[in-house]
Amino acid sequence: MSMSFSAVSVPSSVSRPSYLCSSAYQFSFGAPANYFRSGSGGRVVLHGGPLHLCRKFCGLKQWILENLHRQQHQRKLGPTNEYKSIKNQFKDHSTDQSGSTLSHEDSNDQTSKITSELEESSLPSSQPHASVTEPTTSVESPSMPQTHSSKFLIESGEEPSLCIAVIGATGELARRKIFPALFALYYSGFLPENVSIFGYSRKNMTDEDLRSMIASTLTCRVDHQENCGDKMDVFLSRTHYINGGYDNREGMSKLNVLMKQFEGKSEANRIFYLSVPQEALINVACSLADNAQSLKGWNRVIIEKPFGFDVLSSHRLTQSLRSKFEEKQIYRIDHLLGRNLIENLTVLRFANLVFEPLWSRTYIRNVQVILSEDSGVQSGRYFDGYGIIRDIVHSHILQTIALLAMETPISLDGEDIRNEKAKLLRSVRKLEPGDVILGQYKGSTRDKVDLFMNSLTPTYFAAALYIDNARWDGVPFVIKAGMGLIQHRVEIRIQFHRVPGNLYRERMGHNIDLATNELILRDTPDEAILVRVNNKIPGLGFKLDSPELNLLYKDKYNVEVPDSYEHLLLDVINGDNHLFLRSDELAAAWNILTPILNEIDKKNIAPELYELGGRGPVGAYYLWAKHGVRWAED
Repeated sequence: MSMSFSAVSVPSSVSRPSYLCSSAYQFSFGAPANYFRSGSGGRVVLHGGPLHLCRKFCGLKQWILENLHRQQHQRKLGPTNEYKSIKNQFKDHSTDQSGSTLSHEDSNDQTSKITSELEESSLPSSQPHASVTEPTTSVESPSMPQTHSSKFLIESGEEPSLCIAVIGATGELARRKIFPALFALYYSGFLPENVSIFGYSRKNMTDEDLRSMIASTLTCRVDHQENCGDKMDVFLSRTHYINGGYDNREGMSKLNVLMKQFEGKSEANRIFYLSVPQEALINVACSLADNAQSLKGWNRVIIEKPFGFDVLSSHRLTQSLRSKFEEKQIYRIDHLLGRNLIENLTVLRFANLVFEPLWSRTYIRNVQVILSEDSGVQSGRYFDGYGIIRDIVHSHILQTIALLAMETPISLDGEDIRNEKAKLLRSVRKLEPGDVILGQYKGSTRDKVDLFMNSLTPTYFAAALYIDNARWDGVPFVIKAGMGLIQHRVEIRIQFHRVPGNLYRERMGHNIDLATNELILRDTPDEAILVRVNNKIPGLGFKLDSPELNLLYKDKYNVEVPDSYEHLLLDVINGDNHLFLRSDELAAAWNILTPILNEIDKKNIAPELYELGGRGPVGAYYLWAKHGVRWAED
């Protein structure tokens, strides 16, 4: 319920008594019933002369300020006791009024609204002459928005609260990654002091059970461990558990009630991390949307990959989510995009004049995106259904290419960057079977690799992509993504054209490609930025070499690199969505890969076998040669 005040005009000849709004002059909040009259549209109209209204509402303002002061004192008792105290206080007060009883939430909203409007509508000592008529004050019931608004902070004087709920809290991902990342952010001061963490699952557990489960996974930074134990104890004390049972609507309602106990009257923001299987995602998301969203702050929902099985299932998932949430509320997370290599791509491109003029087909010969794992598949049933294309290529690889090749956005705003990524992905030519090599390693029980995969699930993907626009026309973007290979390596290699009419051609040796300039952005092993240049070897004679100028992060920056989940969770808290897939980016990525996925489903493409711990399928090397690419050595 909110109040809006019409202007009260007082003749300049009428002076206002000095005692009218003094702190010593106390008034009751209540008003006799004859001051209220029903108006049109369900409005309640408060009647009275200007002096009477001023007395009444100045007394109300004093009452509000005293109660806010009392509540700040009681906050030391803890969030739960504070919630009960406020509830009882408003209940006692509202039942004492003649002709009106307010609910707890309506009382909170009315109090905050009236405080702000009283300050804005305070009467001056004199006003221009106007006819003195009996003023009216309208009282309306607003609909509470679900988007961010600064009015809660202004009215109550409190900092916004933040509740983070991990749905699927007992799963491996939550235990090993999500809760440790949240604690790291809390320890480093990136979470507000009034943050509350909630674990939600179907298991019959208590708060202490959840705290005991995650305590062993929490660690402090190597480079600063002051008060580590104290911080950990406070973080665990702010962690609570909800047994959602098998009815998610009922479970989300219970979660909503618990969250309200830890939220003040100010802005209340919520983040929901859906660490659940794909088959349960829609039910959980819809139940959450209907029963657990904050009505006085923003709500953000984090969804784990894969984002559908194919273009049709992805579209259905998107439609279901968009029917309950706005696009800006949805954060589709891929932890590989939280690596520092990805974060640094736009900085390297747009903050360095030495690179930006070279970033086109005029100077770049090819781009290689490499992600190789030296271990086999551990989660067989999941990987058997999705494979490396849906799990890694669809989100991580294509997003990396989009950030690397997109046009300059008009700003660093997340939507501006996502606009450019979407345009780039729509420009990528659909893959044809002749431009793709699939592989599968030979598993064995001795090496403890997964044997649940069927014969067509690829563990290796190699392809040559082309972008049909003016900047990149004819430049192959070659992809190598595989598991069970000889080396764990994540890097981007940008090879430049040969120097036209090179004067030192004869001194380069028989392989002129070895003298090609190259920019290497390496994430693993040993994060680094390297530039390969041609240089004369010191000494007599005239021999050339191609050394690498090396910026090795561990030598230059003496800091511990945060986990990728920390990066991405902080982005969600800050509302930075540029590393999260938007719906149109998602659809564009599926359009690129759909022809290949259809061929696999029709069993027209059989993966080539390769040895576990080897270099991958032999056919990949023929593919590179076909597109004129000198592949980097493993």
